[in-house]
Amino acid sequence: MKIVTMAQNVPGPVAVARLVAGGASAIKIEAPWGDPLDGFCKSWYDELHAGVTIVRLDLKSADGMRSLIDLLGSADVFIASHRPAALERLALDAASLAQRFPLLRHLNIVGDTAHPNEPGHDLTYQAKAGLLQDGIPKTLLADLLGAERAHAAVLEMMHRGTGGQRVVGLFDALSTLTAPLRHGLTAPGGVLGGANPAYGIYAASDGRVAVGALEPRFRDRLYGALGLTDGSPIAAVMATKTAAEWEQWGHERDIPITAAADLKTATD
Repeated sequence: MKIVTMAQNVPGPVAVARLVAGGASAIKIEAPWGDPLDGFCKSWYDELHAGVTIVRLDLKSADGMRSLIDLLGSADVFIASHRPAALERLALDAASLAQRFPLLRHLNIVGDTAHPNEPGHDLTYQAKAGLLQDGIPKTLLADLLGAERAHAAVLEMMHRGTGGQRVVGLFDALSTLTAPLRHGLTAPGGVLGGANPAYGIYAASDGRVAVGALEPRFRDRLYGALGLTDGSPIAAVMATKTAAEWEQWGHERDIPITAAADLKTATD
């Protein structure tokens, strides 16, 4: 599989990295100033672009566009992450490219398929989906789920034959994640939203511990071992041991209890 990609930041590069890991070859077209991810997080940019050929072109120039068209002539898949209006201005939308390259598969990653020309990023899509709490998210849910959908879309197009187009929306990708919240399962006061004391995050004497005694057998085992009445609050007793001690305690009794990891960046 030969890929030419213009997709920048996170979703496109993550999808392309997975395709390259599976044996595809990829040429990445970047603007003369490069991909913003290279400046935001060079270590991740380098990881995602291992094995990817980087070509920087000014697509507003005739020479730059000519070079891109030459590359597309031998490609199986073209991947973009642009608003449709921008692709149309460059004649790189699916309809325009299909006239010139009828065998080329076209994938575009947008923010929201219902409003593909509106600007946004992972943070705004998570906010729109109701997934934000008080702080900045720990990960890029919309971007990474969108990358998975983009990867799957490319494989589907390759299996279906030549040509074809797909549009992947980052906000759309969050729909499966929001289902537990929409149905009240993880909403405040829901069974998995704080109403069940056997399922929650607790402060230990150091750090935090996750207790997931959801099934009756685990719940019975938890309360029996703690010597508490079923359904009693457990926050006070969880503060009496370290997170590591509680994890070991749970392991010995076959109860799902885990110390919350202290995530560190690659530069720590």
